[in-house]
Amino acid sequence: MGSSDLGTGVRRVPSLWCIGACWMAVAGTARSAEEPLSSVVEPLVRHATSSPDGSAAATFVPGDFGRPTNELPIGVFDSGIGGLTVLEAILSLDAFDNRTLRPGADGRPDFENERFVYFGDQANMPYGNYPREGNEAYLKELILKDAVFLLGRRCWPTADAASPVLDKPPVKAIVIGCNTATAYGLAEIRAAIRAWGIPVFVVGVVEAGARGVLESARDLVARDEAIAVLATVGTCNSMAYPKAIGSAFGRAGRRAPKVVQHGFADLAAVIEGDPAVAATTSVERVLAVGLRGMMDDYRRSGGSRPVGSVVLGCTHFPLVREEILAELGRLRRHEADGIRPFEPLIAEQVDVIDPAGLTARELFRTLALERLRAPASPGGAAPEKKENLFFMSVPCLQAGDDGAWARAKFGRSPGRLDVEDTRVVPMTVGLLPEPSLNLIRTRLPQVWSSLGR
Repeated sequence: MGSSDLGTGVRRVPSLWCIGACWMAVAGTARSAEEPLSSVVEPLVRHATSSPDGSAAATFVPGDFGRPTNELPIGVFDSGIGGLTVLEAILSLDAFDNRTLRPGADGRPDFENERFVYFGDQANMPYGNYPREGNEAYLKELILKDAVFLLGRRCWPTADAASPVLDKPPVKAIVIGCNTATAYGLAEIRAAIRAWGIPVFVVGVVEAGARGVLESARDLVARDEAIAVLATVGTCNSMAYPKAIGSAFGRAGRRAPKVVQHGFADLAAVIEGDPAVAATTSVERVLAVGLRGMMDDYRRSGGSRPVGSVVLGCTHFPLVREEILAELGRLRRHEADGIRPFEPLIAEQVDVIDPAGLTARELFRTLALERLRAPASPGGAAPEKKENLFFMSVPCLQAGDDGAWARAKFGRSPGRLDVEDTRVVPMTVGLLPEPSLNLIRTRLPQVWSSLGR
């Protein structure tokens, strides 16, 4: 997909109200309808504010939000390193004028005055496998714990430290840089924030991705093409993208396009370099099997419209964007008995819809509408370089227990809030597997330049 933006059609934007009115009229409000807390997360919602100083695990201090929060950082979380693609898009964005807030590049990063806190729940990834194992309840608890971590001050200086520290800054906004977490936890986090009564907003990648499909609607309709959503098994099972796409098109008075889905069980883990998976397969092999299976199913179901756009419905997948396009090209050219069975079902030119850039735009708009942007440098001076913070979870293991953790982590039960089986520590290059480091180094330059060595 190109760099189009919903705001580019607005010629004059005299006020923040107009930015919000124009955006919401086209895309619908980013706020979900109010939903009650589920029985799964209600105990954690109560527990989260039970520690006066935020020193207990999975707690934060509501008083940290009793003053203006503009100077606080923005939090981004994912089940691993995939959300770094969202952070890269945020750090690279130049789609608005920083002075007038109107759409249009001004040669300056849109978030140049902001600071970010990233958290990758590496120990518990991939999130998409929890629904596959029938454990959505624990997944929802994990997702809410991620949000509580970003809101709080507690972390561990190292995996083997004697005690945690309380020097992590709380955040003023949360970006869920994970499609599975958005699908299963966005409503829960928003409901919890309402229950806590704190001025923090949440942006999820699925909503942004659905609006990206809507932006492409004119071309899709003109070419009579279908859309393929590539995601985790959990995201596909949730039907989050078909629902969000249908909702976005319905609000715009449009007929939604045909949506084809495929859930990959292992692709995110292979991209991360998870040794339990990477030792037996490869990115290319997983893509070849998965995409062939998706197109076989589509053909057998009677599908006739060519797939002309692919939604990268997992934030790990932009890291292998070129490999995805290459495999679709191979499938289109695949010949058996003198016939190319997939040629009519895969467009010659396949567009890619990456929700990361769309999420970055939505974050900017919402910060502006909520008047939560960080203050600019006095006199228009160049902003002072602000250090972004990166964290990841590591399992609390005895020596040699790596295999046991991989087997047991998907079968845990929610509600044991006194048990801390992982620790959140600063993310450094020494803690990440080499395949992950290579992807960050070669494809995410903004992130790489600020990641702790």
